[in-house]
Amino acid sequence: MKNIAIFASGTGSNAQKIIDHFRHSDKARVTLILCNKPGAGILQIAEREGIESVIIEKEKFFHSDTYVQLLQQLPADLIVLAGFLWKVPANLVQAFPDRIINIHPALLPKYGGKGMYGHFVHEAVVNAGEKVSGITIHYVNEKYDDGAPILQERCDITPEDTPESVARKVLTLEHHWYPIIVERLLS
Repeated sequence: MKNIAIFASGTGSNAQKIIDHFRHSDKARVTLILCNKPGAGILQIAEREGIESVIIEKEKFFHSDTYVQLLQQLPADLIVLAGFLWKVPANLVQAFPDRIINIHPALLPKYGGKGMYGHFVHEAVVNAGEKVSGITIHYVNEKYDDGAPILQERCDITPEDTPESVARKVLTLEHHWYPIIVERLLS
């Protein structure tokens, strides 16, 4: 049985889709959820699903091997960022090469980097008059949204679209594709 660790900062809708996908699997399961925001929705999901959760302490995350050791002891076969808003420190990336993935709500390299998440991305896409947007699932390296792409999926953007309607289209793609890619990477 392979272990999936999920890092999240928000409501946890992508994490829930991954948990649901592996609920009856004999190959993998979500065994740990790490969150940097006390009170985030993801923590309620962890409690409801009976999954161990850990609140990340910022100083330890960026200046120690505490979380590297925790994930090695699990051991984490794949680390999945699902709406996690902090940059992953180099020591964690180096300890789990090609085993940390992220999903970004745009077609990278466009609309990526520090501060480009959630509604900021969708506003930028609409304001630029883009005709397509989508998702990028990619490996994590030491830079924001810079790792090698694993999958990109697109959705059409119309002149009538708003940042909110683009967000709904993109979230549909995220919920469909992220669990599939997690499963492929663990196979």
